[in-house]
Amino acid sequence: MALRLLLDKLSFYLEAKEVSRVERAYRFAEKCHEGQMRQSGDAYISHPLAVAHILADMRMDHESLMAAMLHDVIEDTGVTKGQISRRFGRPVADLVDGVSKLTEIEFESKAHQQAESFQKMTLAMSRDIRVVLVKLADRLHNMRTLGVLAPAKRRRIARETLDIYAPIAQRLGINDIRLELEDLGFAAMYPLRHRRLREAMKAAKKNRKEVVTEIHQAIEIRLDKEDLEGTVKSREKHLWSIYRKMREKHRSFRDIMDVFAFRLIVNSVDDCYRTLGMIHNLFKPVPGEFKDYIAIPKANGYQSLHTVLVGMHGVVIEVQIRTVEMEAMASYGIAAHWEYKTGHQGADVNQRRAARWVQGLLDMQLQAGDSLEFLEHVKADLFPDEVYVFTPKGNIVELPSGATPIDFAYSVHTGLGNSCIACRVDGQLTPLSEQLQSGQKVEIISAEEAQPNPSWLNFVVSAKARSAIRHFLKHQQHDESVDLGKRLLDQSLSRLGTNYNQLKKSQIKGLLKETGAKTFEYILQQIGLGNRVPFAVANLLVPAAKRKPVKRAKTRHSRLWLMPLMVCCCSMPAAATRYQEILSSAISRRVKA
Repeated sequence: MALRLLLDKLSFYLEAKEVSRVERAYRFAEKCHEGQMRQSGDAYISHPLAVAHILADMRMDHESLMAAMLHDVIEDTGVTKGQISRRFGRPVADLVDGVSKLTEIEFESKAHQQAESFQKMTLAMSRDIRVVLVKLADRLHNMRTLGVLAPAKRRRIARETLDIYAPIAQRLGINDIRLELEDLGFAAMYPLRHRRLREAMKAAKKNRKEVVTEIHQAIEIRLDKEDLEGTVKSREKHLWSIYRKMREKHRSFRDIMDVFAFRLIVNSVDDCYRTLGMIHNLFKPVPGEFKDYIAIPKANGYQSLHTVLVGMHGVVIEVQIRTVEMEAMASYGIAAHWEYKTGHQGADVNQRRAARWVQGLLDMQLQAGDSLEFLEHVKADLFPDEVYVFTPKGNIVELPSGATPIDFAYSVHTGLGNSCIACRVDGQLTPLSEQLQSGQKVEIISAEEAQPNPSWLNFVVSAKARSAIRHFLKHQQHDESVDLGKRLLDQSLSRLGTNYNQLKKSQIKGLLKETGAKTFEYILQQIGLGNRVPFAVANLLVPAAKRKPVKRAKTRHSRLWLMPLMVCCCSMPAAATRYQEILSSAISRRVKA
């Protein structure tokens, strides 16, 4: 029955041969999952089928639906990616592989496994954005059926959903999925708070009904009078949004519910602005509360006019005005690209925005030390609010709320961020730590010899800036440590009748085998950081039988070899402390002798 409903749904927008391919993928998945059950007691195939239903509601293409049917066969059955590729084609196989978790490898912790799986998915997203849409549909159905799991596991999955997947849905503009993920995550994470808020919402609806109806009718009457075609909808605030506002802004439930929200959907962009004038004529606008996201869309492609008004009886009204296409984009985001096909201008713009964001993820991935650090950068990058500033040439740059000129510089180019020394905001010299405001023009002053300052990490907010600064500092510390290690080792080798430049490959290979280190550079770095004693490494490189006699200076002068070490260590405080301890011990032994 569920399959029949899906195929009927698909027949409205897919060709018959494409529907047939989706059914063939279902039959294959059904056979692969035969005998497997979900923890709810349902046959396992019910899950891929439900995921396909979610994607069908988003009007996704047949390859995405096939991937939805097959998305667990690599992970949970003996089927390989190659077999899927031969049977259903390479694009479907790549989608399935991109969604599959990393289950073959042993990880240190569950968090590490999740981070590695997310990193793998990001790489797949860069090749095909549909990977993340299949993953979001998969996560949504899992959240809908979360009740059968143990409480601890429910909370862990809910936290991951609220921290990562709901913000990703928002970043890609898929509002319908984002709202449901947030409310399901809220219910699983804080069940008591969710229940109390839901009960309070039901009670508040009864008291608000008359006022909502009165405002609704007043807007409709004015639309007719102005000869504007449009639909008026009263907007429901969802529970997670209410809870977050109460917690972050320290406001009571009553304060938040005193605001009435409406959405006006009209036929064209021109009608949007005419409707705005009409609504400002009808009710008094609140100064400073108007936002034009049509002229300057949000980073995820969202477009709408937002305004706040004081309506009848003194109630506060939030109004959003948008076209039918903007409404579809707000609901389905990047997924609307497939509904409207590639010829639709708004869909193309949305697709490019998503591609830019995914490219930004790849840049962060290259600079992150490991998958856990990368995941933290991604979380930091998923900001719900943005500021919009201008380059000297008039291009718009989207930045997270609270961004500084340093964030701006790195958003333009990593090289510009690394060489930044000062900035001008609206023509005036401004501190690099100053927070930017929407509408400002920012000009970065750079110098070739400049480099990032570690103190920038105290005020930058964008993940790209933070990861780029850390990446530069790590490499700088690495190079300094290796250089110091070379000098310290050379000092120790000179006491054995040789020097660093005379080392042979066979000696270095023997050292690596003896120490278990992967590279000689790593050993030099460890010496520079004070984690290895240079004389001990020199002893391993030059066995006693191969040492050349060295003329020793008198005891009074033999201590002079300590001076270069202290000079070398002066720029590395941690190493200096370690060597002071080692050398003090050596001096005391010599004095006793």
